[in-house]
Amino acid sequence: MELTSTSFLATLIVVAALAVLGALLLWNRVPGPGWVRWPARLAMIALCQLTAICAVATWINGSYGLYSSWEDLLGTGTGQNASAMTGPPPGRATFTLGGDGTRSTYFRGSRSKLAGQVIVWTPPEYDAPGADRTRFPVLMLLHGYPGSPRSWIDVGGMPGALEQLVRLGAASPFILVMPELYPGGVNTDCTDTPRRKLADWLARDVPELVAKKFRTLAGPGGWGLMGISTGAFCAAKLPLQYPRVFRAGAALDPDPLTGDPDVLTDPVLRERNSPMWLVAHTKKADVGLFLATSAQDKDSPVKQLAAFAKAAEGSGVRVKTLVRPEGGHNFQTWTGMYPDALGWLSTEISPPRGP
Repeated sequence: MELTSTSFLATLIVVAALAVLGALLLWNRVPGPGWVRWPARLAMIALCQLTAICAVATWINGSYGLYSSWEDLLGTGTGQNASAMTGPPPGRATFTLGGDGTRSTYFRGSRSKLAGQVIVWTPPEYDAPGADRTRFPVLMLLHGYPGSPRSWIDVGGMPGALEQLVRLGAASPFILVMPELYPGGVNTDCTDTPRRKLADWLARDVPELVAKKFRTLAGPGGWGLMGISTGAFCAAKLPLQYPRVFRAGAALDPDPLTGDPDVLTDPVLRERNSPMWLVAHTKKADVGLFLATSAQDKDSPVKQLAAFAKAAEGSGVRVKTLVRPEGGHNFQTWTGMYPDALGWLSTEISPPRGP
């Protein structure tokens, strides 16, 4: 079982419950003298604690994506630099259908040379009778740091939240694409650096892969992004850098839009790759950005949304902001923003289109 799978977490919970039940049933049935019984009882207590800790640790890992696989946890993976010589060849990928209806692959980009997981979900309309020639818009979901693509599924309520909004007529049916944001385990705020071309990975390699394997709308009008936290920073930045790829981005509780000195220490590189600088130096771009936060979120202050909207004046960039009165920097807050964000994205990105 995969480290981040729901079945693995469920198994650990069952094992923890059985350990407690076993301790209750066997506590007074351990034979022998006291020097035998008490160590056995201590072993039962330790087993109960160990199984409970493993279950809680697995739940935390699934929520925050600290480790994406057993190899990542045990340190047996090849790593970023070694994997450049092994693993899948650039540009090739085979998607595997999962039990939850998603398709996943481990893919190496031909431009960035980075390799990471990409999860794709197609809406029910994609396989509906008579839709075999219909092309669908794509929404890339960008997770936070730390995090993993499965954070959207295991904690973020996707794709169920989108399906519900589609049934209500409040959103378009998107192909959801959940790529890994930190191939090699290093965060660069989705920026191309001399050693890691993260922007190329997200804006060139992953879109080219998805467009090749699925019936997607062509052109930026059919492509958008939605991100949380660090992923929200990227969702605000990438449409400004790649307006020929993405028409719109929805940023839910974005990290500081001026960039993080702890992520990019080079001040020039950090500034030129920050949404705040990019929007101030953009002219007549056909791009829309949705920025949301809550009044209680200190990691994504309200004032930066107003500053960004002001910086965007005269750029041609369409900016819409949302401030919720309460909520922390977590998925409970972000899922509450889905209706506004997905509804807005559905007005900016083209709906499915037939031949």
